[in-house]
Formats: sequence, structure tokens, C-alpha cells
Amino acid sequence: MANISVKNIPDDLYERLKAVAESNRRSLNSEIIVCIEKAVATRRIDLEETLRSARQIREWTADYPIDDEQFSRAKTEGRP
Repeated sequence: MANISVKNIPDDLYERLKAVAESNRRSLNSEIIVCIEKAVATRRIDLEETLRSARQIREWTADYPIDDEQFSRAKTEGRP
């Protein structure tokens, strides 16, 4: 198995990891592996749920049309 060193972990993150590992009865190393596995796991998308959600958003926003210029302006507003 490969080894990885992680440097400069913020103290608060380290303490949270340690606490979660303890509550899960895992070593800190095992908890970090579980966190990495969850972060990189392939997530299957439920196409029907995604389409249902998109249709609902479209329905909610139907009375608020926006053109490309307004959209571009909204995206860049507040950015340097």
C-alpha cells in the first residue's frame, strides 16, 4: 500500500478529525482513509430525480426571464 504525508493541517481540522475518529472508534489514520474514500467515491446520478428537480426550478422561475446580458452582468457583479 502507498503512504501519504499530509502537512500543515489546521489545528481545528485536526481536532475535528480526531473527535470524529474517536466517536467512530477508528484510528485517526482509518478515519482519514474513510473521509478520502467518501470524497472520491463515484456518485450515481438519479436521472429522473435530476430532471424532476430541473423542471420544478424551471416552473418556479418561469415568471422571471433573464437574457444573456443580464446573466453575464449578474455573474461578474462583485468580482474584481
